[in-house]
Order: sequence, then structure tokens, then C-alpha cells
Amino acid sequence: MDERKVASLFYWFLKWIAIGPLLRVVFRPRISGAENVPDEGPAILASNHLSYADWLFMPLTLPRRVTFVAKAEYFNSPGIKGWFQKRFFSGAGQVPIDRSGASAAEGALTAAKRVLDAKELFGIYPEGTRSHDGKLYRGKTGVARLALETGVPVIPVAVVGTDVVAPPGKKFGSFTRPLLRFGKPLDFSRYEGMENDRYILRSITDEIMYEIMRLSGQEYVDKYASVAKEEHKKHEKEAAAEKAEKAKRTEAADPGPDAKAS
Repeated sequence: MDERKVASLFYWFLKWIAIGPLLRVVFRPRISGAENVPDEGPAILASNHLSYADWLFMPLTLPRRVTFVAKAEYFNSPGIKGWFQKRFFSGAGQVPIDRSGASAAEGALTAAKRVLDAKELFGIYPEGTRSHDGKLYRGKTGVARLALETGVPVIPVAVVGTDVVAPPGKKFGSFTRPLLRFGKPLDFSRYEGMENDRYILRSITDEIMYEIMRLSGQEYVDKYASVAKEEHKKHEKEAAAEKAEKAKRTEAADPGPDAKAS
């Protein structure tokens, strides 16, 4: 049996036997608009990204397999742990992509095309990374390029509540019932042959992000999530340094009871 078939069997094992039933019983995820996802044929599921748990709950609510791209480190780590990690992520519907080089976007596009050529569902997070504060950030144009080059419809998806279940920076949060909303398919065939026009790509991406915002109810920020994260880290670092400096000045101004007594 080839590796692809093994991964497919493992996917359904995880979904219907090993992990899926537990998640359904414990979290009882809610779903809206599932009828917008076709029963067969390729489609791009473009979703917001609040938590590492997103890729577990979205496929859980659909009868079809959903494939995402994941960083290559999950697939090429050495040793027994690396072997199990590769099997898990392959079986969970992930395909590897090296995000370290300049060709990362091309690699992701190639991987996505293979999935869509096989008439399957491909999941993508246009923001490129998880939101650190629950807001919706500017989408990258790869999703638009993929839609134009394949002629496949884009289904906007909103995942709500996963940042409560698994908040950014933490493995576990608190209990809530995640909600998955699937919007109506977006057809961009009117832009056929214009996949190299950056203005068209930006327009399509913004349209997709607007639909995701409408479904999720998130506040939209016209800034890339990666930039916002770096700015947030910088502000946190500056605030911590300012707090430490203030504490140092306070300590110097007040020598303490022992010094006063002497």
C-alpha cells in the first residue's frame, strides 16, 4: 500500500475513531452553512486563524477530507518521535511546505494544486499565521492566485471560539463550543487570465477577507498579522524594560528601613 493511501486511512481513523469522537463529545462544535461546501469536486476553504486547534475543528464538521499545508519540520524530524510526528500530520490531512526559503509561496501553491487536481478540498489561512489578539488581519494574495490559476471556487470560513479552547501561547484554555460558519462559494472566473495582475489579486483577497470578517464578526485590521505580532512583541519588551527601570529608580529613591535606621 502506497504512502498516500496509508495517510488517507490514518486520516479517517483519526477523524472517526481516535480523536474525532472525543472532540465531538467534549466540545460539541456547532456548524452553519455546511451546505455551501460541495459534496464532491475541488474547492478552496479560506478561513480565519485564531488557534492551532482550527485545523482540528474545521475538518471535524465536514464529511469530506480537508488538506492543509504545514511546516516541513513536522515531517522531517529525526528519530522515533519524528516518525510518529510525520505519520500524525500526514494522516491528519497536512502536506509539508518549507517556509524558510524564498520559494515557500511557490511550494505552497504547488502543493495546493496537487490537492485540487485530485478533486479534493484544500484549506488555507490567508492571514498566514494565527491572530495573537483575536482580530482579523490583512490576507496574503496567495489564495487569490490559487483561485485564478485553478479556476476553483473559494468558500469563506469563520472559526469562532477556538481561541478560547486553545489560546495563543497556551496549550489549553477553557471550555466553549466552537462555531464553524461556511459562507457561499465565491466565483472569480470573471478575472480569468489575470493572475499576474497584483491589483486584481489584492482585490480578490480583500473580497475574501471581507466575507470572512462578515462571518466571524472579528474586528478587521489592514495590516499583516506577522507585522502586528512583531510590533506587539516589541511593545511588550519595551513595556517590560520600562517597568524594570521604574522599579530600579523606586528602589534607589527608597533605601529601605535598614538604611533609614542606620
